[in-house]
Amino acid sequence: MRKTPFSITTKLIKLSTLAFACTAGLSAQAHASIKYEEQQKLHDIAAQVSAKRIGSDIQTLVDFGTRHTLSETKSDTRGIGAARRWIKKEFEKISAQCGGCLEVIEVKDTISGEKRIPNPVEVVNIVAIQRGSTEPNRMVIMSGDIDSRVSDVMDFTSNSPGANDNASGVAGVIEAARVLSKHKFNGSVVYAALSGEEQGLFGGKILTAYAQEHNWQVHGVLNNDMIGNITGINGVTDNTTARIFSEGTRVVETKQQARTRRFTGGEVDSASRNLARYIDTIADRYIPNLDTMLVYRLDRFGRGGHHRPFNDAGFAAVRIMETNEHYDRQHQDLRTENGVVYGDTIDGVDFDYTAKLTSLNAVTMASMAWAPAPPKQVKIEGAVKADTTLSWQSSDDDNIAGYRIYWRYTSEPQWQFSQDVGNVSKATLKNVVIDNYYFGVAAISKDGIESPVVFPGDVGSFDHNIK
Repeated sequence: MRKTPFSITTKLIKLSTLAFACTAGLSAQAHASIKYEEQQKLHDIAAQVSAKRIGSDIQTLVDFGTRHTLSETKSDTRGIGAARRWIKKEFEKISAQCGGCLEVIEVKDTISGEKRIPNPVEVVNIVAIQRGSTEPNRMVIMSGDIDSRVSDVMDFTSNSPGANDNASGVAGVIEAARVLSKHKFNGSVVYAALSGEEQGLFGGKILTAYAQEHNWQVHGVLNNDMIGNITGINGVTDNTTARIFSEGTRVVETKQQARTRRFTGGEVDSASRNLARYIDTIADRYIPNLDTMLVYRLDRFGRGGHHRPFNDAGFAAVRIMETNEHYDRQHQDLRTENGVVYGDTIDGVDFDYTAKLTSLNAVTMASMAWAPAPPKQVKIEGAVKADTTLSWQSSDDDNIAGYRIYWRYTSEPQWQFSQDVGNVSKATLKNVVIDNYYFGVAAISKDGIESPVVFPGDVGSFDHNIK
């Protein structure tokens, strides 16, 4: 079911029962000076993604034969070594075309003594960083997995094309870099081709540690794992929907934070959940013929992906992927049995659909990088009162035009009501009782671009260092 987009919900606050007063006494003229418009530049970014280029990149990755983490690293034509060197060259080519706007690096570590990596293996991520002009340490990351596998997770010699899982995701990352590198942003955008996913999510763990070591303010990780299949094992063919998986409360939540949450709510309002809602709204506004399904679960049932290591560290991170999986095309030896064809080959990838989901990523990252940072230290009060008051840390960011308070019934998946409050750090909703709704705050740029909504308290903070 399509959720109500913000562009519609802003009109709902005209209900006469929802009178509003701002404690800062903001004038009507100040309210009118803030622009809230559709962003043509975001529509343009969505339109610039090329299915043809994505298809070519998937074919190139497939042609390496296998990209298994334990596979050949010296050959120029086969194995994960050849694949990651090609990816690095593509990033470097893109950077050359934008005057060196990308920092192309290898983020790596040697892994050994693990069930799926018993002997020492260098796990290498290829990462391109497009630094923001005003907040270079504020990051939004798009990731895809380089490595592939067949039925036996330790078989590193058999052909393993991994066309959908996950050449589609890596091709999407590269294409997003081509498109977004033509623009300049306030915050930084990171394009990450990760290794070692099938062997234990090691590439994600390595990049997470790197982000922590370099004090990155990671406000969103968009992990793309299988974004090319439109026909599922269930017989459904659908190129108009996608899933966004997001965890609830942070796994790093302390006992005290859990106790506070028990009495104030927030089980469905972690930073990851509100990042997912943000992406859902981007789809509604800017991606034609695409509806996203918000799945309130870390990942598929009992399964995992490369967003998990970021979640484990407290970062806001989600998985974006196709709606209908075809299990005969995942983790399978190339073969035909009883008339059934198995294997993750390129004929199972719809390039137009992959482009559509790549557009979703590109527009989301552009929007977050142009928008101000999500508000910090959001607090709420209003127990046994008729009114609800929210406050947040004031910011010296010149890009901020003001803030918008959102609220919704506690059983609703998306934000229903909103009120613009100007460039203040505290506002009161008159006669809106705190017990009946969930609340949040977003920052608005002078161009009218919003940050994700932040739920009050530690549970909703985008600051992963909350203790």
